[in-house]
Amino acid sequence: MARIPKRLYGPAQVATGPTTVYTVPALTKTVIRHIHVNNPSASPVTLTLSIGADAAATRFYDAYSIPAKAAGVTDSVREIFVYLVMDVAEILTLSAGTNNILVIIIDGDEIVLG
Repeated sequence: MARIPKRLYGPAQVATGPTTVYTVPALTKTVIRHIHVNNPSASPVTLTLSIGADAAATRFYDAYSIPAKAAGVTDSVREIFVYLVMDVAEILTLSAGTNNILVIIIDGDEIVLG
């Protein structure tokens, strides 16, 4: 089995509707390890992340608030460290409370099976 560390998604802005941003390739398992989120706006914005089609039961972050960037404030960036194993054909979906404000990067490992 080969483990390939890689950027799985981004940098990209997050839309308001649930959007599929990653699908685990055939013959692969994926481990999401790190999610970097930046809110460059002057208002807080929520972020929702799901494994599978977006629904209450698939969300691992549900309307998580990313604070606004303000003068003297440096916490408008969130570094989220996780260990989420995804199987072949599973999807990762994202949505934001405000369209195209948050910028996200998702890193992890693809593990090629066989």
